[in-house]
Amino acid sequence: MKHWKKLLSLALTLALALSLAGCGKTDPQDTEDQTEEQTEEVTGESYAIAALKGPTAMGLVKLMSDTDEKAAQMLDSSKPYEGEVGNLYTFTLAASADEVSPLLMKGELDMACVPANLAAVLYQKTEGDIVTLAVNTLGVLYIVENGNAVTSMADLAGKTIVASGKGSTPEYALRYLLSENGLDPDADVTIDWKSEHSECVTALATGAATIAMLPQPFVTVAENKISGLRTALDLTEQWDALDNGSALLTGVIVARREVVEQNPAAVDAFLKDYAGSVEWVNANPADAAELIGSYGIVEAAVAEKALPHCNIVCITGAEMKDKLSGYLQVLFDADASSVGGALPGDNFYYGA
Repeated sequence: MKHWKKLLSLALTLALALSLAGCGKTDPQDTEDQTEEQTEEVTGESYAIAALKGPTAMGLVKLMSDTDEKAAQMLDSSKPYEGEVGNLYTFTLAASADEVSPLLMKGELDMACVPANLAAVLYQKTEGDIVTLAVNTLGVLYIVENGNAVTSMADLAGKTIVASGKGSTPEYALRYLLSENGLDPDADVTIDWKSEHSECVTALATGAATIAMLPQPFVTVAENKISGLRTALDLTEQWDALDNGSALLTGVIVARREVVEQNPAAVDAFLKDYAGSVEWVNANPADAAELIGSYGIVEAAVAEKALPHCNIVCITGAEMKDKLSGYLQVLFDADASSVGGALPGDNFYYGA
C-alpha cells in the first residue's frame, strides 16, 4: 500500500508538471494580439490532504474516488491522458487529530480536516500560519446510554461518561454544556477519556461502561452492536437550547498559509471540488456509503444509516467566519486554553 501511494503521488506530480508545461506554451502568431493582456495563470496544484475517519472523511469520498480514477487513467500507459488535470490530491486517513497536527505543522501536509477548536490552537502555535478554509461538519455529538437514567444534562451528575477527543471539540463542548447546566465537569461527573471513539464503543459493548459521548457515525456503530443502546441526548440540541448566539461545530478544514498564499486560485478550485463532493454525498447516501465502506472509513451499512445525522457541510467565506468565530468565542469565554489562549485574528478565516 505504501508503494502504491508513493507511485500514485509521483504519477500525479508528473502529470501536473506535464500539464503545466503544456499550459505555458503560446503561439508566436498570437503574441502581437496579446501585448496588453496577461497570460492566463495556471491554477493547478498538488495537495496532500488528511482527514479523520468520520464525517470529514465521509464528505471527501467522492473527491477521493474521482482522484483515484484520474490517477488510474494517468498511470495507463496504453493511451495518453486526455482529461483536464486541474488540482491533484493525495489523501491520508487518520484515526485521531494527534496523528495529523504534527504532519501539518512540519509541512508534510498541505491541508487537513481537524476539530474546530484545534484549528484555533494550531493558529496560535504556528503564530498565524494556519488558515481555516471551510466548516465541514456541524454538530455530530451525542450522549448514548445503555439504560434509561439520562434524559437531561443534569441527569449526568454522579455518572461516568466514556469519551474520546480530549483536548479538542468533544471535550470542550461537553465541559461547556455541563457547566452551563450547573455541573462541575471535574467534580460532579467522571469523564473516562479514551484515545479513539472505537474504544468507547468497545467499553459499552463489554459492559465496562453504560454511558458514552460519541459522534456519528460511531453512534450508529454502537447501536448496531449493542442491544438496548439509545441516544439519550443530542448535544447540538442541548447547545441550541442555551440560545447563546452560536452553533455547535465539530470540524473544519485548514491549510498552511504558505499553501494559500502561493496559489489562491488553486485553493478556490479545491473548495469547489470539496463542495461538489459534499453535495454528492448528501444527495446520494447509498452510493456514498459504498465508497465510504470501500475506503475503510466505516462499514457501508453503517455509513448509509448514519449519513443523515452527520451534518456534513462545506461552509466558506463570511458565513464560515460568522459560525466559527461565534463558536470559538463561546469556548474562549469558558476556557481560553481551549482555543490556544487567544482568539484568532481575521487572517484565520479564508475568503472572509
